[in-house]
Amino acid sequence: AGWFRRLLHKPKPSSVESLQSSHSASSSPSSSSSSSSAKSSRSSPSTSLATSSISLSPVSAVDISASDSPRWDKSYDACICHSEGDMELVLELVSYLEGQPESFRCFLQLRDAVAGSAVVTELCDAVQNSHCWVMLITPSFLQDPWCRYQMHQALAEAPMANGRTIPVLKDVDRKDYPRELRSIYYIHMALKEKSFRQIRDTVMRYLQELCRSSTKRME
Repeated sequence: AGWFRRLLHKPKPSSVESLQSSHSASSSPSSSSSSSSAKSSRSSPSTSLATSSISLSPVSAVDISASDSPRWDKSYDACICHSEGDMELVLELVSYLEGQPESFRCFLQLRDAVAGSAVVTELCDAVQNSHCWVMLITPSFLQDPWCRYQMHQALAEAPMANGRTIPVLKDVDRKDYPRELRSIYYIHMALKEKSFRQIRDTVMRYLQELCRSSTKRME
């Protein structure tokens, strides 16, 4: 009877945690190792970006919006790297992220770049002043030299795959996945709504880990 009463009074997970636990892993850059990657991702929450949506830490444990959060050390939570040909989709993604309860701060070049500034300067500043970089890799992205330049700047800023670089593939074959990103798992955009949630969860996970690491250093 005692254990049954405790079960009835067990606190329910928050809605955000329930959302995070319901998401599936995204695609792996290597088809030959997809099954082994899936196994390792279940056993290790920090294995790769591909499993970020199912390995998030409880949101209640870390307040990323606290006034002393290291989240505010940078101007943006996510820099959206994209081709101008994909603007309609990008606007939907930015609207989704900025409309979340966490009010993610996104850098969108055509909206946030300072008039009169050099394009290269604005791109570099956006990369340096953002926690994460969402790269919408489409056929237009692969043909745009500015997109590749921004991709290289992001990789130079954080060459290790620690959750900051978030490649999102749409209408691109796996064989065309940029060679420079082969060490990083990507999100395959088949269903737009699901992919948007995966992007949101990945950014959230990085900010949580950032805040948790900061707290440990202070202790």
